[in-house]
Amino acid sequence: MTDTVMDPLTLPLDYAAIERILPHRYPFLLVDRVTELEPDRRIVGIKNVSFNERTLAHTPEGPVLPPTILTEAVAQVGAILILSKPENREKLPFFMGIEKVRYRQPVRPGDVVEIEAVVKRLRSRVGILKGVGRVNGKVVVEGTMTFALGPRGGNPPDE
Repeated sequence: MTDTVMDPLTLPLDYAAIERILPHRYPFLLVDRVTELEPDRRIVGIKNVSFNERTLAHTPEGPVLPPTILTEAVAQVGAILILSKPENREKLPFFMGIEKVRYRQPVRPGDVVEIEAVVKRLRSRVGILKGVGRVNGKVVVEGTMTFALGPRGGNPPDE
């Protein structure tokens, strides 16, 4: 991967541009579009929830996106923010922890989840992001995630 392939980052980032940043691929790539990006500060991404999602949980109230998948979508949006920096493009963010996660309401097929990740702390190898997912302006998930940067194909660094 070279910087010339990924530069410049022109918004919105579509699925193909996101694939050039994240190592995830279908069906595990959960971010459909990035609409806002302020390096080292914040990012806004979109997850469209389809009835054809392979991961939907089927409940008596109807199909819902499992909270774990919603959490992973928030983490992926945060990872795009971190990997958008040229010096991080050959690295891999390792999900190290999650705190204060709250699921406020179910996410269903047809919903468009707007995910915002804001940097709380960012160092050279470790960072903390606050993530919030909203559907029609209502919070559906929020939490704080810790990550560490390491080499692709390697182990996460010690904190």
